[in-house]
Amino acid sequence: MITTLSGTETLSLFALSAACVGIIANTFHGDGEPLIASLAFGGIAFTFAFCLIRWLGNIFMAANLKGRDMSKVRKIEIPEAMGAVCAVVYLLTIIIFIPFPFYKDIVAATSGGGNRDVVLELEQVETGRFLHRFPHGKLASYLSAILSLQSVVLLGIGDDLFDIRWRHKFFIPAFASIPMLVVYFVDFGVTKVVVPVPLQDYLGELVDLGWLYYAYMAAIAIFCPNSINILAGVNGIEVSQSLVIAALLLINDVLYLTPYTPYPHPATDSHLFSIYLLIPFIGVSLALWWHNWYPAKVFPGDTYCYFAGMVFAVVGILGHFSKTLLLLLIPQIFNFIYSAPQLFHLVPCPRHRLPRFNSRSGLLEPSVTQWQHPPSKLVDSALRLLDKFRLLRIEVNGKGQIVESTNFTILNLWLVWFGPMREDRLAMGILVVQTFCGLLGLFMRHKLALWVFRQDNRDFGLIP
Repeated sequence: MITTLSGTETLSLFALSAACVGIIANTFHGDGEPLIASLAFGGIAFTFAFCLIRWLGNIFMAANLKGRDMSKVRKIEIPEAMGAVCAVVYLLTIIIFIPFPFYKDIVAATSGGGNRDVVLELEQVETGRFLHRFPHGKLASYLSAILSLQSVVLLGIGDDLFDIRWRHKFFIPAFASIPMLVVYFVDFGVTKVVVPVPLQDYLGELVDLGWLYYAYMAAIAIFCPNSINILAGVNGIEVSQSLVIAALLLINDVLYLTPYTPYPHPATDSHLFSIYLLIPFIGVSLALWWHNWYPAKVFPGDTYCYFAGMVFAVVGILGHFSKTLLLLLIPQIFNFIYSAPQLFHLVPCPRHRLPRFNSRSGLLEPSVTQWQHPPSKLVDSALRLLDKFRLLRIEVNGKGQIVESTNFTILNLWLVWFGPMREDRLAMGILVVQTFCGLLGLFMRHKLALWVFRQDNRDFGLIP
């Protein structure tokens, strides 16, 4: 792996950084302009992540954080767990960014912003800041997001270092979500959901789920990191799917900021909060994608998968659009459901289920699991049914017993449907599906939802 920057790269990254620093400095002349500052911080995050990935490659390999790319003829060793670098850069970026969303509150609109010499009446002093109250709820949401992300990054780094078993780490993101769930309870606390119009005669307009709503949000925090982690195994797929999801979330956020949306909209702050977290994430992810796309020069590791998934969970929960988030994760939901027989050991599950590389053709083929003993009648019937509908491929012996079946992942299923293909073509096929499903999800959320709900919450409706 190349561990230095070329002259063109150095000049380009320096120009990008200088421009971003200039933009950030200029925001102090107004009210902080946090949205513009966020874009600049995203550029700086890209620059730092890009440079550190290059410079730390050999250090990671010396620390035995390396792996072999099994889908290549020459199975060379390359640095692994580079997602940890991106996660650290991201966390530092959003920590440094903290004053910008609150610049107007901290400086421009408080008694400390040009009003230091103003003599306040006694009653004004007793009631707090002069004509202003600091938005502690917004700050608490932001800080709880950072705390949850830090917790899940520690899980990812631990997994990369110690290869934690799946059953041991599955529920850890739920514990990492506790800070933001506490803030949600204190600051927002809404546990009611809108009932579809056809059912309102029976259930009413709203149903209060109570503690079940918090269990649902904890399940979101568990699912998002793990869903990215199990849809992996080919160059670039983890980072690329995360970039597509982040871009779709940004589109959803921008829909609430357009001139066509009534202003001021009650969801504006929530979607600005989402944007502030997503832009730096896209910056560090682009830097990693540059090095991880086929042919990969580094591996992202489990740290990136957990970190990326938790970013989505945080913006979905604290941005109050967790159900919209699920519509953008349709391929991940399908992959989880499809993988469930192996994840829950109804079907033999090997340690790794990535597609198999054929060194003769240079193409990827579906990987398989071997049946040491014939499956039960129920499992046998289910496997044969899936094979009939081309959702699986099975091999039988002379006695008609199943001895081999393809692994239950969407990557292997794609190869069952379309045959062997090169690694980058497989990744691009999955990304096309991810993009199409995400755009369809947004269309369903903002247009088709009107068939079963009275109005879209972009028009001050109640659909969360």
